[in-house]
Amino acid sequence: MAENTVAAKEGKKVSKKALSKSFHNWYYGNLTCFSQEHMQTFGYLVSMLPIVEDLYDKKEDQQRALTTYSAFFNTEPQIGSMIVGVTVGLEEARANGEAIDDETINGIRAGLMGPLAGIGDSLIVGTLIPILLGIAMGLSEGGSPLGAIFYIVVWNLLAYFGMRLAYYRGYDLGGAAVEALVGPNATALRDAIVMVGTMVIGAVAATWVSISTSLQLPGGGTLQGTLDGIYPKLLPLGFTILCWWLMTKKKVSPIVTMLILLVIAFLGAAVGFFGAATIAAPTA
Repeated sequence: MAENTVAAKEGKKVSKKALSKSFHNWYYGNLTCFSQEHMQTFGYLVSMLPIVEDLYDKKEDQQRALTTYSAFFNTEPQIGSMIVGVTVGLEEARANGEAIDDETINGIRAGLMGPLAGIGDSLIVGTLIPILLGIAMGLSEGGSPLGAIFYIVVWNLLAYFGMRLAYYRGYDLGGAAVEALVGPNATALRDAIVMVGTMVIGAVAATWVSISTSLQLPGGGTLQGTLDGIYPKLLPLGFTILCWWLMTKKKVSPIVTMLILLVIAFLGAAVGFFGAATIAAPTA
């Protein structure tokens, strides 16, 4: 009798098994059935399924709870693990009778997915991945497989344990995580990370983007030498800005952008811009 009283007082608690399954569902399936219409919605549903099944016994209650997570969702997957953890804590509180409704949960999800996407894109995509790739490319010189092995192993370890930490931290914090993530301190953090990410991307572009021309000028010398005298690495800078403009301003996909660069390379080789060619001096 005493044990039953204690259990009733403590209320429902998500089991460690359900938490682990929920996290792994998000880790492996955050882009499940990805589409432009739903983005990560179905991956979110899959991750919340073990939680809902653990908290609610009746099928109709499980269906009602899962309906909450059918709304559109999209964020950076690694840092975004915290959002899944936060909503697990909120769902647990709702199952114990707390005044938490669908609007509250979806409001928190919508409020967090944008700021965390900004942090994740800057920290993970804009900083960590370029750094790891830069190290990997250095290790791959001469055809060595060490670069690929290094990137695969290190990235997967960092992604797994980083996502796990974010998920469980979000679960522990629950709704209290909102203020810490979207408040004024978070804004300063995002600005700092964006600045670091911008510097990293610039350094990577200057180091690894290599474009040159062998055009000979009529008065002697090469066009490449003239450009280097004006602005070293001017051609790589121009092509980097072109790619950025196509993908951000014109919404051209990365694949189409690469095809455009391929066409430019073929045309440049055909007219001699990227190959051995000479601009003839005009004759009288």
